[in-house]
Amino acid sequence: MTDETPDATATARPTDPESARRAVAAVWRIESARIVATLTRMVGDFALAEDLAQDALAEALAQWPASGIPSNPGAWLTAVAKRRAIDGWRRRERYDERLAAIAHDLEREQAEATDAAADLPYDPDAIDDDVLRLVFVSCHPVLSREARVALTLRVVGGLTTEEIARAFLTPVATVQQRIVRAKKTLGAAGVPFEVPPRSEFPGRLGTVLGVLYLIFNEGHSASAGEDLMRPELSREALRLARVLATLVPREPEAHGLVALMELTAARFPARLDAKGDPVLLGDQDRRRWDRSAITRGRAALARADAIGRGRGAYALQAAIAEQHDLAASVDDTDWAAIVALYAALGRVAPSPVVELNRAVAISMAEGPAAGLALVDELAADGRLARYHPLPAVRAELLERLGRPDEAREAFAEAARLTANERERAVLLARASRPGAR
Repeated sequence: MTDETPDATATARPTDPESARRAVAAVWRIESARIVATLTRMVGDFALAEDLAQDALAEALAQWPASGIPSNPGAWLTAVAKRRAIDGWRRRERYDERLAAIAHDLEREQAEATDAAADLPYDPDAIDDDVLRLVFVSCHPVLSREARVALTLRVVGGLTTEEIARAFLTPVATVQQRIVRAKKTLGAAGVPFEVPPRSEFPGRLGTVLGVLYLIFNEGHSASAGEDLMRPELSREALRLARVLATLVPREPEAHGLVALMELTAARFPARLDAKGDPVLLGDQDRRRWDRSAITRGRAALARADAIGRGRGAYALQAAIAEQHDLAASVDDTDWAAIVALYAALGRVAPSPVVELNRAVAISMAEGPAAGLALVDELAADGRLARYHPLPAVRAELLERLGRPDEAREAFAEAARLTANERERAVLLARASRPGAR
């Protein structure tokens, strides 16, 4: 055992390098948020904390093939990183001051562990305030939207830069630059490692929820590339949203977002056909929908409602998804309820996209002519001029009204606007044979 290996996490038996590499990757995905958060609190520097964690990962790759995988790998990595921090402070002649701080932290952690249950094993699913602080740092308003997404997936989600780049079809170097710039920006701005003051909390939490929703939507409907969906990205966003809801149990929109993601993801198994082409909601085999996800989503929505502060934008969207998920068919859907929910959503979070979706619901509740009138108003408004679902919806309504030539033109326009290659091919096929679903 080297000086770097904590006695408390003794290992079992040697392992091969590939097994060690897989173990390191798995531990980082699960434990990264807690490790980096703990180190950030200790060293007071977000960028340094991640560097220390990365050094510990490199040490694990070097040691674990010979010494075996520790029984508590997260604790092992944290201990190694802390010792590297001590070595750095010793070299900068700040050893005594920081050692006292570490000693205080260790005493506090030991006291808390004793009070909770001294004999309980290390729990990788335990959530503490440090993780919540890290989430807020990663989604700080001083960062660009792209930087928030990259940093959240990297540090909170535990994804590698290669995985993030692959998920968003972005060069690895671009992702690396975003992360490096983000950490420099946080350092230059002196962003504290803390949950924001209560007066700032709602707005800052909204930023965090928005980042997770953006990640989920990119997996649900890819903005570029051949694949229409990247479900692994949506699953990662859902995992992080669940963690966040656990951290802020009295915030209804955190539960609302989890509900929205669960109820939307429930339809993933039926959203693509055998060739990977999209299947419209009305044509999906509802027997393939994930009923356990629907149950979890409804439970999350109930938790949001139970807090008693009214439904926000995410909870309202979840309620709309719930109506779809509970219906046995398109005809059995309570379209009047969905129209009312979209009207409420339009008051809480007004946008032309919400109005477009409301128009679709109205077309189902009152007939395609009523929906088309609203869609034409939105088209004349111009705010959705580059939004390809607008002409796609218009084409659907024109088909239902028996106007195939106009439908053909609308499908072609939608194909021209979309950036997704597979979706473009499907829309062009629809343009060549209007009336087919």
